[in-house]
Amino acid sequence: MQEVHVVTAFLVHNGKILLLRRSRQVGSYQQKWAGISGYVEEDQTPLQQVRVEIKEESGLTESDLTLLKEGLPLEVVDENLDRIWVVHPFRFDLAQPDKVKIDWEHSEYKWVYPREIIDHACVPGLREAWQRVE
Repeated sequence: MQEVHVVTAFLVHNGKILLLRRSRQVGSYQQKWAGISGYVEEDQTPLQQVRVEIKEESGLTESDLTLLKEGLPLEVVDENLDRIWVVHPFRFDLAQPDKVKIDWEHSEYKWVYPREIIDHACVPGLREAWQRVE
């Protein structure tokens, strides 16, 4: 199995977290709910990469966010894709949620309470990734 490092950012505002629905144009987990995520590039640390992904996928900049927590990496095995995802989770506070502007990677987004993650068809390991940063 191939090991692939990815980042996932949970943006929080007033006790809710941002969930984004992956579009039909992405390579995996189409139409599943997720945080902001992406592959960790070789020349980037997970923290550097998560900031890149946040900017690309939501239009938010570093000044819009406050890093609250970086969680321990989580291994998520996906036998169908023959991958072990090593998820590096982060939690950021977002003061102005109306500034979120999604790109082509997502078809919609919503703010939910963390306990509502289980009510959504999410990418594998999302709830466990959240537990590492709550």
